[in-house]
Amino acid sequence: MPTALIADDERLMRDQLRLRLAQVWPELDIVAEARNGDEAIALTAEHRPDFVFLDIRMPGKSGLDAAQAIGSASHIVFVTAYDQYAIDAFERGAIDYLLKPAEQERLRLTVARLKARLALPPAPLGDMLTQLAQQLGLAAKPAYLQWIQASVGQELRLIAVSEVLFFQSDDKYTRVQTMRVEALIRKPVRELVAELDPARFWQIHRSTLVNADAIDGVTRDLRGRQLVLIKGRTDKLEVSRSFVHLFKQM
Repeated sequence: MPTALIADDERLMRDQLRLRLAQVWPELDIVAEARNGDEAIALTAEHRPDFVFLDIRMPGKSGLDAAQAIGSASHIVFVTAYDQYAIDAFERGAIDYLLKPAEQERLRLTVARLKARLALPPAPLGDMLTQLAQQLGLAAKPAYLQWIQASVGQELRLIAVSEVLFFQSDDKYTRVQTMRVEALIRKPVRELVAELDPARFWQIHRSTLVNADAIDGVTRDLRGRQLVLIKGRTDKLEVSRSFVHLFKQM
């Protein structure tokens, strides 16, 4: 059974699309609904739907931002209230779209296209989203990592990156520390640096990334080394000489 997620900040629009999809494609299972781009990203990671119907304008992350983060995990269908001039941009980009409110005949055409795509892997959007963002006057943001799959004992957990206090690597593993759990991943800090938002995660050592919001202060030990203090924890993370400039004003 094919699955889908609907993302729209207006409940009536979500209800309308769900009902009309049920009429033209009763086999389609709507596994989740999201009210904004962040929820769409999280719920897509959780449910792995075949299709994601994304409203373009939503609070926080736009539909374009969410599409970048989702990448090739699901087929993307944009739902938009833009005028016909803007719709031409979608057609040139060969991306499925629906114009609000979704008319039943137009929805039948979209469903026919989606059924044909079920046997194919989702197409990488890449530069297409950047082009659409420029044409529609929206700034598409870089697709930074939002979730981490990490081991906690014998369990595999999905951890929101926003909950991570710091990452710290050794020879084999990287420690993922949240306020509640300590988890492990095999990806080293040198790879995480390129995948995390640099405005949120600061590299303070070649083996350590810290969430800037989790920093409680900076102190020095008897050897004069700078140590970052973490809110609500006793951890003291060493700052190497290459990164002391981050804390000159502290």
